Amino acid sequence: MISMKRILNGGMAALALSATALAAVPVQAQEEFPFGFVMTLDAARMPGSKRIPSIEVGENGEVILELWCDGGKGQFSVAGNTIVFVPGAMENRSCAPDRAQADKDLLAALGDMTSWKRQGDQVTFIGSKQLRFVINSN
Repeated sequence: MISMKRILNGGMAALALSATALAAVPVQAQEEFPFGFVMTLDAARMPGSKRIPSIEVGENGEVILELWCDGGKGQFSVAGNTIVFVPGAMENRSCAPDRAQADKDLLAALGDMTSWKRQGDQVTFIGSKQLRFVINSN
């Protein structure tokens, strides 16, 4: 017969081993996509401008863009860490050639993104190039 002491000792050893194994696995939960927030591109201002591109993402993925010069709308589709951006109608404002090109480059990079990750207030879009945005929390 197996003694009760032996069963308890075996159970305690198994519990200790399980706790050690769980402690060795880091907890990394994917933070939720920041629907309903405005995010600003983590970039310096262009010379002679006070603007920095921003994206406002509605609860259903609808997007309001303010780029280096132009502005417009679009749509995000998010499933897990996969993301797709479809640009919509853009306003053609009077832009200096360097800002107009920067707007085209940013729209192309947003269109090429395939995934995203969030760490606190920073959201990184990953595609042909990485774009990091900061969630406006004020």
